[in-house]
Amino acid sequence: MSGSILHKYADARLPRYTSYPTAPHFSDNVGVGAYSDWLSALPASEPASLYLHIPFCRSMCWYCGCHTTITRQDQPILAYLDVLQEEIRLVAEHAPAGLHIGEVHFGGGTPTIVEPHEFATLVNLLRRYFAFSEVTSIAVEIDPRTLTSDMAAALGGSGVRRASLGVQSLDRKVQVAINRIQSEEQTAEAVHLLRAAGVESINFDLIYGLPHQTVASCVETAERVAAMRPDRLAVFGYAHVPSFKKHQKMIDETVLPDSAARVVQAEAIAAALVDAGYIQIGLDHFALPGDELARAWQTRTLRRNFQGYTTDNCDSLIGFGASSIGRFEHGYVQNEVALGLYARHISSGRLATAKGYRLTAEDRLRADIIERLMCYFEADIPAICARHGFDAAKILDGAVSLPNMAADGLVTVKDGVVRVDEAHRFVIRSVAAAFDAYLAQSPRLHSRAA
Repeated sequence: MSGSILHKYADARLPRYTSYPTAPHFSDNVGVGAYSDWLSALPASEPASLYLHIPFCRSMCWYCGCHTTITRQDQPILAYLDVLQEEIRLVAEHAPAGLHIGEVHFGGGTPTIVEPHEFATLVNLLRRYFAFSEVTSIAVEIDPRTLTSDMAAALGGSGVRRASLGVQSLDRKVQVAINRIQSEEQTAEAVHLLRAAGVESINFDLIYGLPHQTVASCVETAERVAAMRPDRLAVFGYAHVPSFKKHQKMIDETVLPDSAARVVQAEAIAAALVDAGYIQIGLDHFALPGDELARAWQTRTLRRNFQGYTTDNCDSLIGFGASSIGRFEHGYVQNEVALGLYARHISSGRLATAKGYRLTAEDRLRADIIERLMCYFEADIPAICARHGFDAAKILDGAVSLPNMAADGLVTVKDGVVRVDEAHRFVIRSVAAAFDAYLAQSPRLHSRAA
């Protein structure tokens, strides 16, 4: 592939398509009333997912793109937990009694910044207000630098069976440049504590495209973490958007790899992980052959949501906490981002919805197409359109960038089936974007396509 074609697509700023439409298109036209109606309309017999956002960290990692607040004190965290528990009770009042829960995900920030007994209290409260079963899956994101044996025990005792550990890079020079010093020993000890506590599935997050990162350092990190045998790995490209995340200005842009180098880094990490026995899944995930994610990939039941590639097949997601997003049959809702506003809404006895989006029939069609492309690098447009009652020719004609990508040898379109060779997987976000009816309206920058 020529360098000009590589840059043509890799430099594009595009969504990661963990939802469609994407969050920049949410508006305050959808608010508390819609959220209340959507909650009450949930069928109690169908499982829903829960997401709880803990927006606190002890220090700022300069690459971070999450909604989080830095605190060295415990009081802001304790106050937030009080509000979060009240939101759980408030949402439960609007939702059907006995709503079955299939998946629970704690994200951040750093969810394990809370004390062990506080985490257990949260899980017990969820169990009190919602219906859990033996197959309900509980997952949590963890900073290995701060995980204690007591917290690991509390996670296992609370029924957590999946944990995602932020690793990013084991290269000391890179760690200094992103303000995240984390030794290999800290990561290995966290894995040991979690497995001893009964946490069955462990995921590592790695990042390429970081300052001072090289192909050699990427491969070395991949090989060293693969030796710890996490069940899954997610390998993300660093999204440098300092206009949106002000702390990213601390990163020296002159030592960031360019688009071509980022693609080579991603490919080198993938090769190292595949050589270590992992199956490459979708754009940026890897799993051991026996892992549930690998089985979903092989049986074509893989899904994509706000946590990336997943086996979560729940159609509804209830979000708790500041900035959290919920997903329902009728659309999306997002809570207030600012902690103060979020707390004031909940404390006054009202849901904290700030904005959202009401889905149209065409949105659901395009979301289906984009999810299939992102999961499997192909989409049968006529078949998908038939399920949704749309004209496939019209949808394909509207994807005006497809012919150019076909001419560049990156995509084929035959009998309405769009396919991307997995060797060109980096371009899949560009292919998905061809079916995004709102991309040109996006008011903010997205990350690079590669």
